[in-house]
Amino acid sequence: MATRGSEVGLRRLIGRLRWIHVAPLLAVLTLTAWAFASPVGAGPDDDYHLASTWCAMGGSEACAPGAQANSREVSQAFMSARCYAQEATESAACQDEAGLALDGPKVDTRRGNFQREYPGLYYASMRAFAGDDLEGSALVMRFVNLTLFVGLATALAALLNASRRQTLLWGWLVSMVPLGVFLIPSNNPSGWAITGVGTAFMALLGWFESHGKRRWALGTLYVLGVLMAAGARGDAAVYATGATVVACVLTASRSKEWLTRALLPFGGLVLIGMLFLTSTQAGVGAHGFAGGNSPVGAGVGDQAAEATGGLALAAYNLLMLPYLWTGVWGTWALGWFDTPMPAVVPWAAVAAFVVVGFAGLGLLNKRKSVATAGVLAVLVVLPVYVLTAGGDSVGSQLQPRYLLPLIVLLCLLLATAPPGSRTVRFTRVQTVAILSALAIANLVALQVNIRRYVTGVDQQGFNLDAHAEWWWHEMPLGPMAVWFIGSASFIGLLLVLWPSLRRRVIAP
Repeated sequence: MATRGSEVGLRRLIGRLRWIHVAPLLAVLTLTAWAFASPVGAGPDDDYHLASTWCAMGGSEACAPGAQANSREVSQAFMSARCYAQEATESAACQDEAGLALDGPKVDTRRGNFQREYPGLYYASMRAFAGDDLEGSALVMRFVNLTLFVGLATALAALLNASRRQTLLWGWLVSMVPLGVFLIPSNNPSGWAITGVGTAFMALLGWFESHGKRRWALGTLYVLGVLMAAGARGDAAVYATGATVVACVLTASRSKEWLTRALLPFGGLVLIGMLFLTSTQAGVGAHGFAGGNSPVGAGVGDQAAEATGGLALAAYNLLMLPYLWTGVWGTWALGWFDTPMPAVVPWAAVAAFVVVGFAGLGLLNKRKSVATAGVLAVLVVLPVYVLTAGGDSVGSQLQPRYLLPLIVLLCLLLATAPPGSRTVRFTRVQTVAILSALAIANLVALQVNIRRYVTGVDQQGFNLDAHAEWWWHEMPLGPMAVWFIGSASFIGLLLVLWPSLRRRVIAP
C-alpha cells in the first residue's frame, strides 16, 4: 500500500510539472558556462578584488600586513593571474608559467580594498569561500554568485503576480547580454550590484502590491537586494536608493496602509546610507576620477584630446554618452577590455532592448513618466558630471559596468505596466525576432570570450578545442562542450519562458 501511495504521489507531482519549472536549471547552466568561459583574474581589476577577498575579515596566510597602512603583503598569484590582461593575443596559458600557488612569493601592494574604497560586505561574504587553492576558490565564488542571482530571480518569479513576472523576465533578458552574463558569474562585486538593484526594485514593487505571507517574503527579498547592492559598491548604493524611490513613486498612496508599508523602504534607505558611509567612493561623485586615462575602451577617449575641459568637454561627453551606455550590450570589449565583440553582438542586443523599451514607452502614465524621466536624467547627468569633473572623456575611467545596475533598473521600469493596463506584448513574429536576437548575441559572445582565453584572438575558427593553449585543470568538458551547453541552455531558457512572455495579463 505504501508503494502504491508513493507512486500516486509521484504521478501527481509529475502532473504538476511544467516546462517553466526547468527555467532555473537552464539559467544556472547558462551562467555556469560563462563562469567557465574565462580564467581566474579575467574580470576587470580582478587582482584587486581577489586580494581584497583573501585579506577580508582579518586576512589569511596569503595576506599579511604591508609596509604601510594602505598596503598588504599578498601572494604574487593575485597579480600573476592577470598575466594575459590587455594582451588580446596572449592566451591564459601564461598562468601555468607565472604560477597560481598562494603559498608562493609575496609582494607588497596597494592593489586591494585596504583603505575602504569599497564597502566590505561583498569581500567578507566571499572570504568564507577563500581557501588554499586560488583557482578552485575563485570558481566556487562564481558558482555562489550565479546561484544567488538565479535563486533570487526564481523567488521573485514565484512570488510576484503574473504581470510583474513578465516585467521581471523582459527586464532581465534585454539588459544582461553580454556584460551582465559575464559579470554575474564572476569574482567582481559588480555582479552583486546588478543582482541587488534589480532584486530590490522588483521585490519592493511586490511588497506594495501583495498581501499576507507573500508580501513578507518579498519584503525580505528587498532587504537582501539592498544588502547585496550597497554592500558591493558605493555607486550601487546610490542606484539602490533610486530603485527604492522609483518603486515608491509607482505605488504611492495617501492611505494609511501604504504609509505603514512605506516603513520598509524607509528602513532600507537608512541601511543603504549606513553601508554607503563605509566606503570612500563618494569622492568620485564629487570630484571625478583621480589620475589619468585608464587603458580602457576602444580609443574613443583619445579622440577627445581637443576637448580640454569646461563646456567643451561636457558637450563632448554628452554627445558620446550613448557609446558608454551601449557598452553593456557589447560596444565595449569584455574582461580587461581586451575581448572585443563582433558587431552582431551589440546590434542584436541593442535591438532587443530598443524594441522592448519602446513598447514600454507605450504604457506610460504620469507616475511611470516621472520615474522614467528621473532614471534617464541620472543616466545622463551622473556620467557626464563625473567624467567632466575629473577632466576625463567618454572612453576613459568611467566604465559601462558602473552604469549597468542603473540600466537594469531602467529596463525593468520600462517593462512595468501601470495599474489596470495590459503588460508589454508582442506578436508571435516580433517575439521570435527579439528572442532570436538575444540567443544570437549570447551564442557569439560566449564563443568569442572562450576563444580569447583558449588561444588568444590571433587564432580564429569554429572548433574551440583545436590548438587550445589553456583550459581549466582536471575539467572533464572541453571548450566546445562548454560553449554548446551554454548556448543551448540559453536558447532552451528562452523557449520555456515563451508562454510567460506571451501571456495576456492586466496589471493590478
